[in-house]
Amino acid sequence: MEPKFVIAILGGLIVLVLLIGAPLKPIRLVGQVFVKILIGALFLFFLNAFGQSFDLHVPINLVTSAVSGLLGLPGLAALVIIDLFIVG
Repeated sequence: MEPKFVIAILGGLIVLVLLIGAPLKPIRLVGQVFVKILIGALFLFFLNAFGQSFDLHVPINLVTSAVSGLLGLPGLAALVIIDLFIVG
């Protein structure tokens, strides 16, 4: 597909959503989940920064960020336990 064609379609969809209005609940839910995943990535960053002295490293990817962000501190603790006892 041509880039101009894709941009035109996306622009048309944006105009359509602005004119008709978007259902707010699904968009709000997706936004909240996205923010929680970002917070989970931040949790993992600080865990890796402070856990470096204890030889603890949990990789930061979409799955681990989602687990730590959506489950909170219990999810972060579960990732640490999995890293220590199962992975190695």
